[in-house]
Parts: sequence; C-alpha cells; structure tokens
Amino acid sequence: QVTLMESGGGLVQAGGSLRLACVASGSGFVGSGFASFTMGWYRQAPGKQRREFVAAVVGSGYPNYAESVKGRATISRDNAKNTVYLQMNNMKAEDTGVYYCNGALTYYDGTYDYWGQGTQVTVSS
Repeated sequence: QVTLMESGGGLVQAGGSLRLACVASGSGFVGSGFASFTMGWYRQAPGKQRREFVAAVVGSGYPNYAESVKGRATISRDNAKNTVYLQMNNMKAEDTGVYYCNGALTYYDGTYDYWGQGTQVTVSS
C-alpha cells in the first residue's frame, strides 16, 4: 500500500505564494520505486465535481503544466526523500481549491494510481 501526505496548504492573498509538499510512503511503489512513478498535482475547485490537472513530473524531473498555471507554478521532486513539491506564485482567486497529490504508473501487471487526502488552498482577493 502507498500513502501520500500533502502539506503546505492554507490561506494566501492574491499575488502571494505557497509551496505544497507531498510525501509518499509505503511498500506499493513497484518498478524502481518512487522514482518510477509520475507524480502530479490536481485540484478541485469549490462547487466543481471534477478534479483538474495542475502539474506533473516524471521520474527524471521533466515537468508538465496546465495552461492555467504555466509561468506561475513549478513542480519538482526529490526521489531520495519520496517527495514532490508544487511552488505556486502570483496566486489568483481561481487557484482556490483542494489540492491533491497523485502518483501513477503503468506497469506490466497493471496501472497503479494513488491519491492523497488533499490540502485546502484558499486565495483571497
């Protein structure tokens, strides 16, 4: 099993910054372990039923971002610490939501998809 624990959420004023962290633990990281997994951040805005993609980073560190956060977000990972980070700058009210950490891998025996419990981010305008 795998546990993803997010931290760093809170209340921030528009234009401010936050750094989220997600620490992974457990024995469910198949393949070469944590480094094999694509780690990502998703968010669910108030009143929305679906989570939207924010950013992801593959094991080698190559990032991918949603258009809505490009230029304002930086995702990074420390494979030695089983941790992925999301730095958000120049935050906007529309960044408000619950941010979820995700770890995903398609392996020879199936697809592995893990989620954290989420951390609330509120941007006040």
